[in-house]
Amino acid sequence: MATLSPYLNFRNSTREAIEFYHSVFGGTLDINTFADFGVQVEPSESGLVMHSQLETPSGFTIMAADVPSHMAWSQGENTFSVSISGSDAEKTELTGYFDKLAEGGEVAQPLTASPWDATFGMLTDRFGVNWLVNIAGPES
Repeated sequence: MATLSPYLNFRNSTREAIEFYHSVFGGTLDINTFADFGVQVEPSESGLVMHSQLETPSGFTIMAADVPSHMAWSQGENTFSVSISGSDAEKTELTGYFDKLAEGGEVAQPLTASPWDATFGMLTDRFGVNWLVNIAGPES
């Protein structure tokens, strides 16, 4: 089965961001620098993250990398969101993710009842990443 995983790009802050996500979601985190892979970048950037991958206990994957200075990059403004959805049985877990991601960020919509019989919230975390959390309503 194919999977869809967000790949997040940062400028000089990937390690801090992916370690933050690891603290939120748990799981196994692998971080490799440009130096680890022998990729030529400015000497001051050799310790930046070329690839990181977080495999969470809930079964999703988040990947992230630093964009070196020789490549174009600008922090996205509403250019992407990461969506986390689950069942009512996972409400405590999903609410915990929302609350932790909101720390130092900005909540656009608190977790509230939605028109599609779910609890839904939106926020931008402290790294500028937009998150959507959808908790399905109880089954009838």
